[in-house]
Amino acid sequence: MAGEQPEATFDGKAFSRRLPTGPGVYLMRDDNGSVLYVGKAGNLRKRVSSYFDARPKVDRIMRMVAQIASIEFSHTRSEGEALLLENQWIKSHRPRYNVLLRDDKSYPWVMLSTDHAFPRIAFHRGARDPGKTYLGPYPSASSVRESINLIQKIFQVRNCEDSYFAHRSRPCLQHQIKRCTAPCVGLVSEQDYAGQVDNALLFLRGESQKVIRRLIQRMDAAAQAQEYEMAATYRDQINALKSMQAQQFVSGGRGDIDILAAAVAEGRACVQLVSFRGGRNIGQKSFFPAHVESRDESEVLDAFLGQYFRERVPPAQLILSHPVEGRALFEEVFSERAGKAVTIQPRPRGARRQWRDQALQNARSALQMSLSGGSRIARQFKALQQLLALEDEISSLECFDISHTAGGETVGACVVFDASGPVKSRYRRYNLKGITPGDDYAAMEQVLRRRYRKHAEGEGIVPGLVLIDGGQGQLGRAEAVLAEHGLAEVPLLGIAKGAARKAGFEQWLRAGDGEPLQPGPESPASHLVQQVRDEAHRFAITGHRGRRQKRVVKSTLEEVPGIGAGRRRALLTHFGGLKGVRKAGIEELASVPGISAALAKRIFKALH
Repeated sequence: MAGEQPEATFDGKAFSRRLPTGPGVYLMRDDNGSVLYVGKAGNLRKRVSSYFDARPKVDRIMRMVAQIASIEFSHTRSEGEALLLENQWIKSHRPRYNVLLRDDKSYPWVMLSTDHAFPRIAFHRGARDPGKTYLGPYPSASSVRESINLIQKIFQVRNCEDSYFAHRSRPCLQHQIKRCTAPCVGLVSEQDYAGQVDNALLFLRGESQKVIRRLIQRMDAAAQAQEYEMAATYRDQINALKSMQAQQFVSGGRGDIDILAAAVAEGRACVQLVSFRGGRNIGQKSFFPAHVESRDESEVLDAFLGQYFRERVPPAQLILSHPVEGRALFEEVFSERAGKAVTIQPRPRGARRQWRDQALQNARSALQMSLSGGSRIARQFKALQQLLALEDEISSLECFDISHTAGGETVGACVVFDASGPVKSRYRRYNLKGITPGDDYAAMEQVLRRRYRKHAEGEGIVPGLVLIDGGQGQLGRAEAVLAEHGLAEVPLLGIAKGAARKAGFEQWLRAGDGEPLQPGPESPASHLVQQVRDEAHRFAITGHRGRRQKRVVKSTLEEVPGIGAGRRRALLTHFGGLKGVRKAGIEELASVPGISAALAKRIFKALH
């Protein structure tokens, strides 16, 4: 790297005249040595001199130029090399005037432990073991979990830890719900299991048609051998794959495509990414780049492309909502990295245009939500994510609470919140049975098992965080249940009452971490957890009171000879509950269809 020592007053015009005319990357610093901006150029002299000429510039550029105390630069052999070096420098220095992709963590993959005799499928993030097989990267953790869920549901590949696998003596729950063929206890041969894994790999690589052809051949062979149960299993797999294709394949293409749509408003931006692999929609994600200010959608996409694909292989097609200035350069660099032609389409037609328009609408909606006053809870979600040091955004959280009176009529409750607030359509109550009265640990375990059994069967939405209203005992039960249902990677947080037993002074207990957190009553994250916990408590106690009242009503009226379920229901409906029945006179009771005068007298006598 060549450089220029800072002077009392930096002379940008004189400096730029001494620059070479070839391609390269330049870096601007202020008088404290902090990096202001990193840029690339096909002609370094021409590009850098443009900052110091007399042409009018936007306020952002004027402010930046006024702070320049020195400029450093590096020659490159080509513009493509300059593009790669520029994004490496941006990642290293994170300059204040560059558009920054703030989501700069490692990205999730689907991992198959193909170095094991019976490979497991799992979520993976971080360094990759060359002995294992990785598919991805995926745009979000939820899209990885969805793919793992599909693989388990269709191909029954195990997802348990190797230590758990090695010590099984009988099949676990995953086998019972037909999501694993139980290789741990020898219910499937190594050869047959290898076929399951091979089909799963083909499916994840977008070759589902090849998988279907294989399964049809095996189904026919099994039917001819009169192995009808095995043939029916293959048939179910074929139907599941075809059903999935009908839902996720869209007309116009079955290749690898990323759709990127940008929206800009009020100095902020959102980039919506939608990914297709092998024609299958593997998920979408919203990004909110920093340092946008006066830039337009094309400039945001230009910066996003370089940073997002710095460490990942681009798909064959990129569909953009707005054209970018360096389109040809991006295509050249991305094609070299991918080892195949990569095309960028800013003006797609047909179905691709509809996908782009939908992604653009989603980007605008996400940006508007972020800008609106209702984004308070979204900021609280972000604060909670940062406080817990979670890599993934918390897409939704579920909170569990138990309510009972002296151990009787125990009710478990689950409430769900996302960044827009409570999601009441996903609330659930559970009437708990078969537990020792007052055993809150067993009650919590039963609620979690019933809740996440649906998830294990592929019918639920995996939360980004699970809150348990309770201490270390409840948290330990929750950790065991989630691990058993293949959800060990879902973060867990126990909310225990603090010494003062006041709202805002609770202790937060984390699974696997002995040191509790005490964020305090001023923390936005604490406000969110209090709101969610209070809502879970309200929902649980409402259900408990209803169940208790129902028992009281049922036992009181059932004691009256001649009152069965139908007449009891008619009375309660007519008078609006037991209180109304108690207030009614004999003549009023006799006016209810099915209630005779003699029966009305018996009811009145029983209630008074």
